[in-house]
Amino acid sequence: MLQPIGDRVIIEVEDQPEETVGGIVLADNAKEKPTQGKVIAVGAGRVLDSGERVAPVVQEGDNVMFDKYAGTKVNYAGQEYLVMHENDLLAIVK
Repeated sequence: MLQPIGDRVIIEVEDQPEETVGGIVLADNAKEKPTQGKVIAVGAGRVLDSGERVAPVVQEGDNVMFDKYAGTKVNYAGQEYLVMHENDLLAIVK
């Protein structure tokens, strides 16, 4: 499994539905980029200039929302993930 470094988190992106409510099938280029996913792994946290480490707010298993263009896509073991800094996350979905 991937282990993020520092304040990075690894997100498993939720698949977007391929049909609209009215039953229209969307082409891949017409779909919006996903903005929700599940936290798979969390780094140790951000290190301040003083050397103190700030623990991450999110935990493995949290469902989160993030900016459409945040993160870097990574393929690992046939699965696509997003790796991003914790401050790119917008909210935890409860």
